[in-house]
Amino acid sequence: MIKLHDKVFKPFLGEEQILAAIEKMATEIAKDYKNETPIFVGVLNGAFMFVSDFLKAYQHPCQVSFVRLSSYHGLTSTGIVETLLDVPEDIDGRSVIILEDVIDTGRTLKQLVHLFSQTNVKEFKIASLFYKSDVYSGEYSIDYVGMEIPDNFIVGYGLDYKELGRNLREVYQLNQNNMINLVLFGKPGAGKGTQAGFLKENYNLKHISTGDVFRYNIKNGTELGKLAKSYIDRGDLVPDEVTISMLKDEVEKNPDAAGFIFDGFPRTTAQAEALDNFLESKDMQIDATIALEADDNVLVARLLERGKASGRSDDQDEDKIRNRFDEYNQKTAPLRAYYEKQGKFHSVNGIGEISEITERLCTVVNDLS
Repeated sequence: MIKLHDKVFKPFLGEEQILAAIEKMATEIAKDYKNETPIFVGVLNGAFMFVSDFLKAYQHPCQVSFVRLSSYHGLTSTGIVETLLDVPEDIDGRSVIILEDVIDTGRTLKQLVHLFSQTNVKEFKIASLFYKSDVYSGEYSIDYVGMEIPDNFIVGYGLDYKELGRNLREVYQLNQNNMINLVLFGKPGAGKGTQAGFLKENYNLKHISTGDVFRYNIKNGTELGKLAKSYIDRGDLVPDEVTISMLKDEVEKNPDAAGFIFDGFPRTTAQAEALDNFLESKDMQIDATIALEADDNVLVARLLERGKASGRSDDQDEDKIRNRFDEYNQKTAPLRAYYEKQGKFHSVNGIGEISEITERLCTVVNDLS
C-alpha cells in the first residue's frame, strides 16, 4: 500500500506486466509502419514514461513530439478539456500515432481527434497503454491497446493523484475497500505506540488509545469523564459500558476516518464482545487483531533504558516490569483465543529495526484487502 495525500492505493500492475504490454504494442505498430517514419505524439503529462519505454521498444526510424491536454482534477474528470500544448509543426503528409497513457470516458480523445482533423496529416491513429472499455463512449476507434483495465482510479507510471505518484515504476489503484479496523496488542516496550503511529499515517486510520480517551474525558469534565472518575475515586473498576460509550464518541467524532486502531481495549473477552456488538451496530467490524511479540528479556532491557530518560518508576524496576508482563499474558490469552476463533488473530515479530517491524505489520494489513 502507498498513501498519496489523503488516499491509500494498493498494487495493481507490476513493471514487468506494463513493459510486456508496451512491447506488444510496439511490435503491432511496427508491422504497419516500419517502412515509413511515423511521428509519435505523446499526450502529457501522464504519457511521459509510456512514451519513453515505447520508443526504446520501437526498433525502426521514427520521430516524437508531444501535446498537452488536461481534464482531470483530483480523482474525477472535470469534463472540460484544455489544450495546453498544441500539435507539432511539419506534420503535413505524415502518419501520426497518438500515444495515450489511459483512455476512459473519451473526452481527451475527442479533443485529440478535433486537433488533428484540422491538419493535413496522411493519417493518424490512437494507441493507448491502458483502456477502460467499460466507460469509453466508443465514439472513435482505438487502434492499438496495451491492456484493458477496469474503471478504477490508478496512479503510477506517469499517472498522478494531485500531481503525486507519477514517478512510481508500477501502477496502483485506489483502495476502495471498506474500513480497516484493528486491535493492537503488545507488552510494555513492544513498540505498540510507535507502530500505531505508522499504521495511522499509512492507512489514514484513527488511533484510539483507551488511556488517552480516559484522560481527555476526565480532564475536560465530560459527562462520561465525571462518571468514570466517580468509579475511580471509589476504587472501583470503570464498567465496560462507560468505556464503550467513550470509544463510541471517538468513532462518531471521526466519520471520515478510513478505519480505527483500538489500543488498550479490549482487555477481556466480555469487552471484546461489547466492542463487536457496538461496531456491528455501525455496520463495522474488527478486521484483524495484531500482537507485537518480543522476548521478555529484550523488552526488560528496553524498558529499563527507557526508564532512565522518562523517570517512570514502573520502567525502573525489573520485578515491576515482569509483573506487568504476567498481567498482560493473563489478560491476552483469552482474547487471543476469542479472535483466533474468528480467524482474526495475527502474531507479528516485534524485534528488529522499526522499519522492518512496520513492513511486517503492513503485510498483515495489506492481506486484508
